[in-house]
Amino acid sequence: MLSNIPKLTKSDLYKILLQRFDTEEKKLSQIPNPALLLNATKAAKKIAEAIQTNKRITLVGDYDVDGVSSTAIMVDFFRQIPYPLEAIIPNRFRDGYGVSPTVLERIDADLVITVDNGISAIEAAKICKERGIDLIITDHHTPSEVLPDAYAIVDPKLPEDSYPFQEICGAEVAWLLLGLLKKELGLQIEMKQFLDILAIAVIADIMPLININRTIVKEGLKLMMQTDRPASIIIRDFLNKSNITSEDIAFQIAPRINSAGRLEDASIALEFFTATDTHTAYKQFELLGKLNEFRKETEAQTTQEAMQSVNEDDKVIVVAGEGWHEGVVGIVAARLVDKFGRPAIVLSIKDGIAKGSARSIGDVSIYELIKENERLLMKFGGHKMAAGLGLKEENIAAFREAVNKSAANIPDEDFLPKEPISGILESEDLDMELLGLLEEFEPYGEANARPTFLFKDAEVVSIKLMGADKSHSRIEVRQYPHQRKTVELIAFRRVFEMPQNRKITCSYSVAKNEFNSKVSLQLLVNKIF
Repeated sequence: MLSNIPKLTKSDLYKILLQRFDTEEKKLSQIPNPALLLNATKAAKKIAEAIQTNKRITLVGDYDVDGVSSTAIMVDFFRQIPYPLEAIIPNRFRDGYGVSPTVLERIDADLVITVDNGISAIEAAKICKERGIDLIITDHHTPSEVLPDAYAIVDPKLPEDSYPFQEICGAEVAWLLLGLLKKELGLQIEMKQFLDILAIAVIADIMPLININRTIVKEGLKLMMQTDRPASIIIRDFLNKSNITSEDIAFQIAPRINSAGRLEDASIALEFFTATDTHTAYKQFELLGKLNEFRKETEAQTTQEAMQSVNEDDKVIVVAGEGWHEGVVGIVAARLVDKFGRPAIVLSIKDGIAKGSARSIGDVSIYELIKENERLLMKFGGHKMAAGLGLKEENIAAFREAVNKSAANIPDEDFLPKEPISGILESEDLDMELLGLLEEFEPYGEANARPTFLFKDAEVVSIKLMGADKSHSRIEVRQYPHQRKTVELIAFRRVFEMPQNRKITCSYSVAKNEFNSKVSLQLLVNKIF
């Protein structure tokens, strides 16, 4: 696999990165008209009518970053109309996912709007119908053959939808709908003001950073540096950088936002996003930080237990544990994918019911694999790379067998991770000019991965362990024996011991390090071979 990796110059790298974008970058003004979203105009007219006739409106969100962001944008928009909006984010443990019969029990409204959920809410739609509640579903997840009987469904993945770019997250669908509502009501609300929250949703929900997503994230990160939104002020103070990148959001902010819904209640994250003063925003952010620390501990423990249950012969890992924390199974699944290079499904068992999360790799659609075996499930939903599911404990073994049988026909190459190594750079090219070149092609993320490079059989000069618990490694290497120059690699969350042959082969990425206003180049280890 590593034998045909080419040597690269900076000029070669520039050409490679340029080829990723076959069209010119879109401007915000080129985002396709929201009216092209099927049923969006119908939905906007209904919401406008409900506002004009003083109807009671309830919003139902979701507990992940996309769902909380969607809810926050809606809450902020309605606050500016101003119009009273009841916003509910279901509790993962008490309510389950999305607009469910349980959630509807505590709703007293004329109109219910969902964001980032609802496409599979057949039962909830039926209850709304019986109670005379108009239901508008806005979602971006893949629909099943049977759709809920709602007043309107706005989802770019509906088969007959012709929105020009369909790989958008739930918050983007909600934001586009609000653009139409603004028009219906003749409001002066500036839609650009929501781009900071929108960018967080796009990054956290791992949307491809191409087309309009790239534009939204770029502009959103710029806005985050200058907006007076209390949540964004706290984020930029916390990151303390001259420029915020998509990776800062993905690795430092999204996990904090997510931890509320995973471990406690997503309302903590919603209150952070919608805080009207920095004191409240800071208090909520502190709470999110504590929850995130607890999440890390719980996740590490569960990952350790899950790894012991893995059957190494399976093409798709399916593991289950009694009492595993339901809020961390998705992250544990991602850890297993990283470790074993295969899709993983992690289930938490309680009272004879298993609920869990699935993560995929390469070109394997975990959604299709699960769908093929839905006869064994109570519920499921999601998309190609991630899904959620529920089944009876007694069906776990049969499901594991069935899903592996389905996966047996998938070619091995589909299981290969989609982050190929760009090439081998000379040590002399690892400089600030390279950093500038890489920054030109930000934001990096899904469908625009940050380039990774290779050190092959580099000499390990020294190793130092860092961090309070000495769990990170600083590795000094010399690329070729004849060189005097050495470079430093950082391996986070990895204790690297001196190999017997004093050599290392690893992939790495180049990042910007800012400390005490000093900017330097940092080489981050991705994988040690």
